[in-house]
Amino acid sequence: MKMKTLFALMAMLTVCSQVRAENRDYTNQEPLKLVTPSIDMKLDMKAAYTYRPELELPMAPLLSGSQKYQLTWMRTNSDVKPYQVMDDLTFAGVPLFLAGIIAKSEKKSFRQNTKLNRHTLVTDFKTEIDNYTQFFGPVLSTGLKIAGVEGRSDWGRYLASTGMSYGFMALFVNSIKYTAKEMRPDGSTRNSWPSGHTATAFVGATVLHKEYGLTRSPWYSVAGYGVATATGVMRVLNNRHWVSDVLSGAGIGIMSGELGYALSDLIFKGKGLLRGDAVSERSIIYHPSFFSISMGLGLGSRNLDFGVETNDAHDNFNLKFGASTAVSAEGAYFFNKYIGFGGRLRVNSSPIKGWDRVLDFADQDVKEMFAGLSSDADLSSLNDIVFNTPDKRPEFNIESDHLTEFAADLGLYFNLPLSKRFALGAKLVAGRSIMQELNLSARYQGRVKEVDLFSDNMFVDAGKTYDTKWDYFTLSANNSNKWGTGISLTYAYKENYAWRLFIDYDMSRKTYTLEYNPAQFMKSAMPSFFDFLDFLDEAYQSDPTDMELKEAAEAAAEARANLVPLTTHVKKNRHTFVIGGSLTISF
Repeated sequence: MKMKTLFALMAMLTVCSQVRAENRDYTNQEPLKLVTPSIDMKLDMKAAYTYRPELELPMAPLLSGSQKYQLTWMRTNSDVKPYQVMDDLTFAGVPLFLAGIIAKSEKKSFRQNTKLNRHTLVTDFKTEIDNYTQFFGPVLSTGLKIAGVEGRSDWGRYLASTGMSYGFMALFVNSIKYTAKEMRPDGSTRNSWPSGHTATAFVGATVLHKEYGLTRSPWYSVAGYGVATATGVMRVLNNRHWVSDVLSGAGIGIMSGELGYALSDLIFKGKGLLRGDAVSERSIIYHPSFFSISMGLGLGSRNLDFGVETNDAHDNFNLKFGASTAVSAEGAYFFNKYIGFGGRLRVNSSPIKGWDRVLDFADQDVKEMFAGLSSDADLSSLNDIVFNTPDKRPEFNIESDHLTEFAADLGLYFNLPLSKRFALGAKLVAGRSIMQELNLSARYQGRVKEVDLFSDNMFVDAGKTYDTKWDYFTLSANNSNKWGTGISLTYAYKENYAWRLFIDYDMSRKTYTLEYNPAQFMKSAMPSFFDFLDFLDEAYQSDPTDMELKEAAEAAAEARANLVPLTTHVKKNRHTFVIGGSLTISF
């Protein structure tokens, strides 16, 4: 304790000596004084304001820009120019609807016998996604509005425009459906044309296009019309609609959306408008990177002559095809305003003209089979090998009446600006062509027969029935490489949007295969007969010197030859010209 006190005193002395040494020349300096401020204590009873703006919590960082959103009914931004009626009418739906009418006439080549008949572009394709994707457009546009993303219209005008659009669509679709009474391809109901799902999808896509595609980003339009196109394709693949139904449905959807918004322009004038069309200096003419959805009419190779005679028919078998329906999605990125690189996905479906002729071959086979069984007493036991009663007769179902090509291409794209609104385009592409087979299936029912060498008729009833289905006619083609070119004329009706007319040419080398198989049912109707043929072959192999076995083996070989499918191949160049139009969006 003493040591601590000593150290403290030494420290104080050192400091004092330093201060004294520094101030030894200032002996006349005034001493320091401590001034204590006076504090006047007072109680202020004045009431505070109820609302203190300076204490308000700033919400902008928390709302991340959505502070602009207000739940209003008919709010109007004064700087938005009112739309005119013709601003919302592009008439893009008219050619689609007319294309559906043209394609509709091709169904005359399709003969529908029973409700079991099926017509599919992709066999056994089943999905229910199209029941939900039809609502993609309104769900996304309404969701964006709820989230506070400002679109073209305030809530009042938006709901009115959307409601009128769907009202026009429902009126057009149902009026035509229940007047035309077109049978669906699956034979279920007579309300096929036009497609309601497709019309619903495209009117929703048009609403999304008007509200956000034109005012904020063209990618909203790409998403809306892309999903709508996929919905229409799935309706065909699900065997619920013809291609013509989808084309007309798409046209009605687009027209209905444009009419709904045009009527809003007349009713509300400038009220309820929040945003005008986005103005871009990047014109699609001079910045031609694009995405497009197109439809067209395909012309080109129209017939296939296999140069063979079908069993029991004295006429060369050949197929003739009508004009095809082509649907495609295409896009390209341009390095400058002249040249770019891109690709295209296309479905090209060609209907058969005179498909009844194929059915006539099958019907003729059946008639001659029954005639042969009735005229030969030795085959009288086989009269019921195939039932021919009103409720159990041979059925022929068309699995597909279109020869369909799926193609994917990549290549160079070219652009030549002509003016601020027009440009010429060209392309040179190469890719892969995949063909969907076309077939006619048969269904036979009858009594199963067994071989009995000790019976007078050789064939006896097995005491059971069979029910079998198989491909009676099948036409297929190999997958092959392809190349193509094309020219186009682009009209930019807005900076980011354009209509494009095009003519495309594609060529590929195909090997077509025809398989005609009228006797496949015999394997189900007479299984023991094939076992008997195998027995004769084995017996002859064991004793090749036996002449009777040799004759029996030769007869067995001839019988097998009459039961195998008739297959023939034709190599041919496939030339396709597609003339059409597309909605093109610049990115």
